[in-house]
Amino acid sequence: MGRIFEVRKSKMFARYDKMAKGFTRIGKEIAIAVKKGGASPETNPALRRCMQNAKAINMPKDRVEAAIKNALGKDTSSYEEVLYEGYAPHGIAILVETATDNTTRTVANVRSLFNKTGGTLGNSGSVAFTFRHLGMFKLNPEGLSTDELELELIDAGLDELGEDSDGNLIIRCEFADFGNMQKALEEKGITPISSETEWLPSNTVEVTDEQAEDVFKLIERVEQDDDVQRVFHNMA
Repeated sequence: MGRIFEVRKSKMFARYDKMAKGFTRIGKEIAIAVKKGGASPETNPALRRCMQNAKAINMPKDRVEAAIKNALGKDTSSYEEVLYEGYAPHGIAILVETATDNTTRTVANVRSLFNKTGGTLGNSGSVAFTFRHLGMFKLNPEGLSTDELELELIDAGLDELGEDSDGNLIIRCEFADFGNMQKALEEKGITPISSETEWLPSNTVEVTDEQAEDVFKLIERVEQDDDVQRVFHNMA
């Protein structure tokens, strides 16, 4: 009985950590959006997107409002978005998105985490060219015709329209068309469940289960760093 309790408690803390990390990530994205485009979601598309994503992960409304208010403060940190590139064990390419107010601290931490888990941090441009930088929108399929939607969004830069494992519609476009796609969906009265940019590998690498464990160990350690937003890889 004690063992079952410990396992349940461990899973509960893991879910809490994931939720807390998600709230922190969205909070930083809100701060960046407000600094760049102001605190009004009506005139700031990036902030509207952040608020949609906050709702998707059940981030409390008061935390969203607090993040916006804090971003307006004169003494708050100005976050810089920095992409780090490198390799995990077994030649797996890794991209690390960060939002930091101290790049010296962040690069030192990320490099240390790579080194401790058998990876190597590379130079800018050493890995990113093997990925595609895309925009991704998740939509509730209710009331939508995929055939009509596909035709109507081609001019906005539609690259791919499909479904995820939960039956949600997934729209992808090139990163350069991200704003155009957001605008096109808004003009059609469609509010995405969530929308974000992502890095998809042009080619994937097959690994064994044991090798995958090594790679996931690095990813998990890197994701725990406070400055890290998301981590992408090319493992199949």
